[in-house]
Amino acid sequence: MPSRGLVAGPNFEYFQRRYFTPAEVAQHNQPEDLWVSYLGNVYNLTPLAQEYKGKGHTLGQRRGCVGVFGSWMASTDGGCSFPGDLLLKPIVEVAGQDISHWFDPKTRDIRKHIDPLTGSLRYRTPRGRFLHVPPQLPRSDWANDFGKPWWQGSRYEVGRLSSKTRNIRIINTLTSQEHTLEVGALESMWEILHRYLPYNAHAASYTWKYDGKNLNMDYTLEENGIQDQQEEFDYLNMDSTLYTPAVLLYFNDDLTEL
Repeated sequence: MPSRGLVAGPNFEYFQRRYFTPAEVAQHNQPEDLWVSYLGNVYNLTPLAQEYKGKGHTLGQRRGCVGVFGSWMASTDGGCSFPGDLLLKPIVEVAGQDISHWFDPKTRDIRKHIDPLTGSLRYRTPRGRFLHVPPQLPRSDWANDFGKPWWQGSRYEVGRLSSKTRNIRIINTLTSQEHTLEVGALESMWEILHRYLPYNAHAASYTWKYDGKNLNMDYTLEENGIQDQQEEFDYLNMDSTLYTPAVLLYFNDDLTEL
């Protein structure tokens, strides 16, 4: 592992997080900053929203261009188009949320149902049709040259969703400052250190200890002997916030620049 002064560790300039908590995903809940999670992974759909915002998608000829809810718009070729913003609407409505219920966990595809009008197998979209979902009826002029649908592949994936989180206190013994962080149960100490950097840019210049022992920064909290006692507190009907384990930071006299 590369060394920076007295401390060995990853290069945080290029460090990429593996896990995100549901609370972190929930912060990205705007069209210009749009994240969702599904089937255990986290996806940044902001580029998708920017690509299709305001665009029309030609769906074919329709006299008068008047459709359900007035969603049809005239296009330059004499046909009608479905506005991109309208196709984005079901996605924007769930920004920052987990949408695993949209998907079949076995196929990892959008759930399907038998369409009562056509009797054919179609994607089930109770919130309304969204981007890359075919129209209800077959059309020769539907633009399907986008490649894979946005929900297939890993192009928008940014990490995994932490299925279980816990709180940890981090106490700087040099300054007596204390911060409580919500972290994923499977995050390594390096990843927790990365979360702590906004509070202390030189966090890698400290020795991290618990119960008087140096922590292995490649291990998780549990692997370092810092047990998660949430279930025990729940069993005893006690408030788990009354006790949060504390990690102590001891300065190494080596101001590492990150």
